[in-house]
Amino acid sequence: MEQKKSKNIFYVGLLSFFGGISQDVFSPILPIYLTTALGFDRAIVGIAEGIVSASVYFFRIIAGFLSDKFKKQKPIIFLGYFLSMISRALLVLFATVAGVLSLRLLDGLGKGLKDTPKDVLVADSAEKKVRGRGFGIARMLDTLGSVVGPLILFGLLYIFKDSKYLYHNILLFCAIPLVITLLLIFKLREIPKEDFKEVEVVEAKGKLPANFYIFIVIVIIFTLGNSSDAFLILRAKSVGMSLLAIPLVIAMFNLVYAGAAVPFGSLSDKIGRIPTLAIGWVVFSLVYLGFALTSNVLSVWLLYALYGIYYATNEGVSRAMLADLVNPDHRGRTFGIYGMAVGLTTLPASFLAGFLWDKFGAQVPFFVGAAMALLALVGLLIFSKKLRTQ
Repeated sequence: MEQKKSKNIFYVGLLSFFGGISQDVFSPILPIYLTTALGFDRAIVGIAEGIVSASVYFFRIIAGFLSDKFKKQKPIIFLGYFLSMISRALLVLFATVAGVLSLRLLDGLGKGLKDTPKDVLVADSAEKKVRGRGFGIARMLDTLGSVVGPLILFGLLYIFKDSKYLYHNILLFCAIPLVITLLLIFKLREIPKEDFKEVEVVEAKGKLPANFYIFIVIVIIFTLGNSSDAFLILRAKSVGMSLLAIPLVIAMFNLVYAGAAVPFGSLSDKIGRIPTLAIGWVVFSLVYLGFALTSNVLSVWLLYALYGIYYATNEGVSRAMLADLVNPDHRGRTFGIYGMAVGLTTLPASFLAGFLWDKFGAQVPFFVGAAMALLALVGLLIFSKKLRTQ
């Protein structure tokens, strides 16, 4: 049984691997396509990416409720990947703000539907004592796709560099890896309720524990300063990084993230989730300060490497902590509420970043992001003290 559960984590990671290839061929080129080829303002880019992030997390809560109610994850994951596939390919047909925003919303719907049930499968397939490592493995495979994706993007940029359909060819290619994910979904195994060995958290019937909501508030504070990564790409370009170099630096970032995901996930199993998260938030603050102050391309490479450390300490570990805080029956709802809260905060955060950049210069949104991360860190440390006294 344990071997089957371990394979489940592997297959979740593997389909995320191919999904990551599509995402990271797509996401680095999109803000440049929108601002260069279509002539959109940076504020529109912020709105577009904020809509995606907000819709992702809004639909995560719907997917979470469906997952808890029907105890089925595979059909929801399939629908999510399918919607992302068609929304990315159809971008080649639209050049208006309304059309692009609608397709970004559809992509957000797809991403939102698939993410929560995937997290539930990983949480259900790992015991608490190794849950950080389980999420680390899933994030590692996911992120390795994000290493391969930018390298493929580099190749596509080179092959089609003289084509007037450069961006269109790349957008169409993004659908291909998602076809593979649709096939891999059939390898996943639903985890029956009776497989759970323990109820780890005492909850009032139908209610999530107060500690869950406290953690959500702290994460919201952090997210207010954590705008879309599209602004990191635009910042790299503004200090002189070439179009061809951007996918390479993103591949390097994801390689660092993938290599550190399992070690930091395992570290959270040993020293605790909050200390590991605290490390990541300190690193995030330093990275954003660096992006505010940088004036050369070489420093961008270093900052992106450090950004990979932040992701490794945050993405899987935060999900493991959420799974620790609630009962197994409520994990879908838990991941969904968390995701919706982060997503609804990401929309104003991304719009604010674009507005501050356009009105006050490139440095300001990164200074604001660093300050919000430090404020959230204080809240996290206070929360840690509360947990120790319970």
